[in-house]
Amino acid sequence: MNKKIKFLTQAAMIAALYVILTFIASALGLASQAIQIRFSEALTVLPAFTPAAIPGLFIGCILSNLLTGCALYDIIFGSLATLLGALGTYALKHHKYLTPIPPIAANTLIIPFVIRYVYQSEGTIPFFMLTVGAGEVISCGILGLMLYSALKKQKRNIF
Repeated sequence: MNKKIKFLTQAAMIAALYVILTFIASALGLASQAIQIRFSEALTVLPAFTPAAIPGLFIGCILSNLLTGCALYDIIFGSLATLLGALGTYALKHHKYLTPIPPIAANTLIIPFVIRYVYQSEGTIPFFMLTVGAGEVISCGILGLMLYSALKKQKRNIF
């Protein structure tokens, strides 16, 4: 298969999965507010398998935030946090247990400011760092590492 087509197909599939998983979490009331458990954030381990996941996650996050009605600055900074996390995961691709750290860190450091200043939510930045960080540990750390373990066994067949 042509490498460019494979790259674009993988990126598009990852973006679509990100959107679908965000919609599911949103329907369950888990994708926004202080504690965010987006199932789609588990996909942030995918750059460890393919570089196509980097644009896939970024575009998926942009589309998810647009389609779920997020504020403009949330769309911008939330998507940039996902992009930074994806780049960090790619850089750590040979270290299974470190792959979730970049998206956890990026979201924990960026999203609390969005929650506080864009959405004017009551609370402090340290509080939101704690709550967002907890949600990211669940989404990226626990669910992400479970996904990583499942995909590692089938890496050659999938990627």
